Amino acid sequence: MTEVVLTETFAAAKSRLDAALSAAGRDPQAAELLAVSKTKPAAMVREAHGLGQRQFGENYLQEALDKQAELADLDDIIWHFIGPLQSNKTRQVAEHFDWVHSVDREKIARRLAEQRPAGRPPLNVCLQVNISDEASKAGVALEALEPLAETVLSLPGLRLRGLMAIPAPSGGLAEQRVPFARLHEALEALKARFPEAELDTLSMGMSGDLEAAVAEGATLLRLGTALFGARPRPAA
Repeated sequence: MTEVVLTETFAAAKSRLDAALSAAGRDPQAAELLAVSKTKPAAMVREAHGLGQRQFGENYLQEALDKQAELADLDDIIWHFIGPLQSNKTRQVAEHFDWVHSVDREKIARRLAEQRPAGRPPLNVCLQVNISDEASKAGVALEALEPLAETVLSLPGLRLRGLMAIPAPSGGLAEQRVPFARLHEALEALKARFPEAELDTLSMGMSGDLEAAVAEGATLLRLGTALFGARPRPAA
């Protein structure tokens, strides 16, 4: 993808976000784009950085670490780990990322806390919620959310910031809004239960449902294809 096209896609995505915030009656600065750069080369991340993008989300640990090494001169990038998180990945995630969006069980949270380097700021954490109750999808169930949040809030080295979800695909805007509204309600319940916590983040909404997510209070929109173009299909 050329720089000209990347310029156009970022401008179009920001225009979409601005329009969605305006339609929802929200502050123009109430939400921002998290550029999901998985499977895209470091050179493309560098181009996006040159356009002013600072927050990047990665799903695959080794790919992300390789990009971080190649882009080490860009010391103001904020790296978000948004993929599934197994125990054998926690140390490197704790050492190399600023945010983790996919914490869904106590074991992972404790490992991240123990492995966060002492010299780094606390790791920003979003709890991943299985908002559509899908058997095949990761995430904590809503009824188990409060105990997990309480545990994370007790762990030094972590800073609980909010919730993340990937709802099941659905049709029109009204249908898309339902699970996002449920996640927003869950965050408000946590705020009431833990008033001292810095719970300010709803990581929800992607290229296909940005407007619905913004209408229900999203603060981080995880956009990949809308910014970087289609990803290559896996080899057969």
